[in-house]
Amino acid sequence: MPTTEEDIAWFRSTFHPIPKPALPDDCIEYSLYIISPSLDPSHDSELRLRLREVQKYATDLHRHYLKDYIWQRQGFSLELNKEDGLSFLRGQTEYGDSVEDEWAIVWLLRELTNKFNDLWVKVTDSDGEFLLIEASGTLPSWLEPDVAENRVWIHDGQLKIIKPANASRSSKRTEEKLSLSQAREIIVNEPKRLMHSISMEEEAFFRLRNYPAQISENMHHALIAIPRKLAYLLHHKPAYIAPAVEAFYLRDPIALKPLQNKENKDKLVFAPEDFVTVSVKFPRVAYAQIKSQEFPAPAVFVDAMPSGTDPKAYVRAETGMKVTCGFEMLVSDPQHQDRPAVREMKMLLDDLDSGDEVLPSETEIATWDQREDDEKWLDIGFDDLENELGGRQGQTGGKGKKTGFGDKAAQENLQRIVKQFEEFLNDDKAGPDGAGLFDEDSDNDFDDDGLDEDDEDEDDEGEDKEASFGEDEFSKMMQEMMGMPPEVMKEIMTGKLGPGAQDPANRSALRPPEVRDLDTMDDDEEAEGDADMQTFMKQMEAELRGHGALDLGSSSSAGKQKAIKDYTPEAEKQNADEDEPYELSSDDDIDNEIDVNLARNLLESLKAQAGKAGPGGNLMGMMGLRMPKDELDEDDDDDQAGPSGMRGMTGGMSRIEELK
Repeated sequence: MPTTEEDIAWFRSTFHPIPKPALPDDCIEYSLYIISPSLDPSHDSELRLRLREVQKYATDLHRHYLKDYIWQRQGFSLELNKEDGLSFLRGQTEYGDSVEDEWAIVWLLRELTNKFNDLWVKVTDSDGEFLLIEASGTLPSWLEPDVAENRVWIHDGQLKIIKPANASRSSKRTEEKLSLSQAREIIVNEPKRLMHSISMEEEAFFRLRNYPAQISENMHHALIAIPRKLAYLLHHKPAYIAPAVEAFYLRDPIALKPLQNKENKDKLVFAPEDFVTVSVKFPRVAYAQIKSQEFPAPAVFVDAMPSGTDPKAYVRAETGMKVTCGFEMLVSDPQHQDRPAVREMKMLLDDLDSGDEVLPSETEIATWDQREDDEKWLDIGFDDLENELGGRQGQTGGKGKKTGFGDKAAQENLQRIVKQFEEFLNDDKAGPDGAGLFDEDSDNDFDDDGLDEDDEDEDDEGEDKEASFGEDEFSKMMQEMMGMPPEVMKEIMTGKLGPGAQDPANRSALRPPEVRDLDTMDDDEEAEGDADMQTFMKQMEAELRGHGALDLGSSSSAGKQKAIKDYTPEAEKQNADEDEPYELSSDDDIDNEIDVNLARNLLESLKAQAGKAGPGGNLMGMMGLRMPKDELDEDDDDDQAGPSGMRGMTGGMSRIEELK
């Protein structure tokens, strides 16, 4: 019975596709598609033939530029795949700690798009669209991480981004994700939606500025002393150094156990004997990992290490000892036995044991390359870093020697980071979400090549309309937050705070100078800001004392409470020249418990301060009250007493409870 549309609909509603697994850490994935209006995707044979040409040219590029390149974990590779009926090339490389491996792959992919004008490349890593991360300072506001999937492409050596359907400035954060089929349709049928920004592209591809010359600079050659058997392996295939260094760098006590017993010396694959000095090529990251490790010689190597009379010979022997230990752990530890490099090395070692191969002689080793690179790129001093951060790169030292921060690439990268950080700090329009505040958009929504021609009128920008409120809303909000009665809040908003407050001049004098003269303050007045603030504080203190708010320390607690209970509007009329009485509450009587709670809160605040400065101590000092004394005897344990008198706090709390 043939399958019906109902069967297909039921299948789709019942079975969901298996989600694509997330990329592992430190891994880059790249997909290459042939997209052209002249090529029918249904003609799979023609499409696969075109992809084979791309694959062959990628092999030629790799052989020409990356033949001697040592990858940290995995190398560049392309395999023919098919998904949703569409053939394409896909590769995945785990680059480990060597980020330069990732960028070498991006450079290779970019070169492929320069060769084939119908090739479109999509590249991501465990962080997502890492090209956009590099160009984060130049991105349009609508290009958020959750909508960037299938929008970022490399074509013709350029960075192309699929724009929203409405490319106006007002369309932001409303775009949905694009599927791969939708992206293909847009590339073929709507080329005007392809944005090419020069500034964005320069930032995204900044690390590729020195390629392909940078490829050779990612390697480091060093002379080290290692056993002859190990020298034979490394001469046969220098790339074995990468997994060996990683095994050393990620070692554990189980892997180190065979090296910690002198009796195991004869059982080692690479016994510490018959040393030769050879030049070994490292990835820079691997060499830095070897040099940075503090690793005392294990028991089997103690007798093989030279004396420190010749520093250069000792350094070569120490580095060789670390490399030899890494190889020993690599071939001996069971967790590495399934690695292709380990299987290859064991086959070569079996050939040596069987006599099919022989170890190199001294004469043969003398013909090998003896290259040794400068290690200045490892020298990163604090003073050099300070100079770079301060924009004083390349200054001359005290002895006429020009100083610098690492190599040239490191200096350029640091200068770029500092420059971008300074631009962000100096951006007056930057908000909590970065450049572009609320409804404000960046100019990067528009194409540098003129592809974005929409120039619609903008609404009022830069204003947070949801956070705007008038005087009534502010009064209501303050009343809710502070618990003030409506009558008191009204008097505060109308300026009737105390005697003389109706006078506009007096109200103006009570405002801080920074608020009063914000628009007209010049440099001289700013210099007097501190003095004006002291004057303002004194005026505020006098105003509070006029109402008796700061006179709590002049009488006993009972007297203070009585004074508050006896407070009436008629008494206020005798002390103020106002038309309306000043009311503390809408009620005629104030419960005594309010003051008790206030005192309890103040003492709790003082207790939390532990004798240090804080709001509770400042408030009580202004009211003329001293902090409670410590009731502990001098013979008591110091751990039970605090600088603020914790027992005094407890006693104060008990006395407050008695007032209730």
